[in-house]
Amino acid sequence: MSSAEHLRWSEPNDATPFLPERKTLKDLRDAAAGCRGCPLWRNATQTVFGEGLKRARLMFVGEMPGDKEDRAGTPFVGPAGRELDKALEAAGIAREEVYVTNAVKHFAFIVKGNRRLHQTPKRFHVEACKPWLDSELEVVKPEALVMLGATAGKALLGPKFKLGESRGRPLDSELAPLVTATAHPSSILRQRDDTSRHAERRAFTEDLERVAEPMNGSG
Repeated sequence: MSSAEHLRWSEPNDATPFLPERKTLKDLRDAAAGCRGCPLWRNATQTVFGEGLKRARLMFVGEMPGDKEDRAGTPFVGPAGRELDKALEAAGIAREEVYVTNAVKHFAFIVKGNRRLHQTPKRFHVEACKPWLDSELEVVKPEALVMLGATAGKALLGPKFKLGESRGRPLDSELAPLVTATAHPSSILRQRDDTSRHAERRAFTEDLERVAEPMNGSG
């Protein structure tokens, strides 16, 4: 067995043993800080748990924390988070009505020079971390759940999820009264030129506007 394989199998690849008996957001966050459910904790600075209030009406689920989030211990505070904040404001969604989290709570990366470059989490990382995400949904009970990108979609709806055919429309799920998906805001940053960035930013904002309409109507 290689050293990498040894590291992988030395954790249970399941966060369940680390869940607290009492499930409040504070208890979950405190317990998640000590999670050793998969090997990603070894190189990450800290666990990056979800953020927001229990009464939040809208939950966003992304892929995993990035470099800035790993250092800050808070989700969506880097460049992708700024794109999310801009789109929320444009769509008329109050930030305090939002709970943001990720399918995976530790940063996976490779080091190149002085930079830590994001690595897409493996399926077993996502599955190991699922108990945290399930618990967040159980506590918050959002009116609307928005999955940001394919990793979040597969984490919550299964491996057959495809972002292209699911984006921007209501999805059949009992996870929340309204469940939908859009691209991860980092996709805006990956566009090659200003024209493409503006188009992707507009499409992302329009997806959030579609989520806001029924919520504003019921508020």
